[in-house]
Amino acid sequence: MPSPLSAPATTAHPAGAALYTEVQHFYAGQMQLLDTRACAEWAATFTEDGVFDANGLPAPAKGRATIEAAARAAQDRLAQEGLVHRHWLGMVTVEEADDGTIRSRSYALVIQVPLGGTPALHRSTVCEDTLVRADDGSLLVRDRRVTRDDLA
Repeated sequence: MPSPLSAPATTAHPAGAALYTEVQHFYAGQMQLLDTRACAEWAATFTEDGVFDANGLPAPAKGRATIEAAARAAQDRLAQEGLVHRHWLGMVTVEEADDGTIRSRSYALVIQVPLGGTPALHRSTVCEDTLVRADDGSLLVRDRRVTRDDLA
C-alpha cells in the first residue's frame, strides 16, 4: 500500500523477513521508551532534523530537541493527571525503497490507564514513518505522520 510519505521518484519493495523483524523490534523498543517516560531516549530514535506530525497537534514538531520537549510536556501532563499511556502498534507494513529509506505504516492504539483504574482505548491512529539508517546502522525516524481516526 503506498504511503503519503512516499517520494514519487523512488520505487519501494516489500521488506524481507529480516528487515521486517528489525523494524518490529525498533518499534517495540521505541514505544516502550515513550511509555516509560524516557523522553530523551525516545527522541534520540529520531534524526536530528526529524519531524513528528499529527493531525491532532497544532503544528509539526521539527528537530530532535523540539520532539523531546513536546514528549516531555505530554508526559508531564499525563503524570499530573494520574494517567499512564501504553502504545500498541500492529498491522505493520514495511517497504524498502531503492534509495535506502524504509517506509512503514501501522495502526497505533493508545491505551489510557488511570492509576488505580481500568484501562481504556484512548486513541486509534494510523502511523506512517520514513526510517533511515544511522551511521552505526541502527534505525531512526526521519518523518512520522500520525493520523487520528476521530479527526477529519
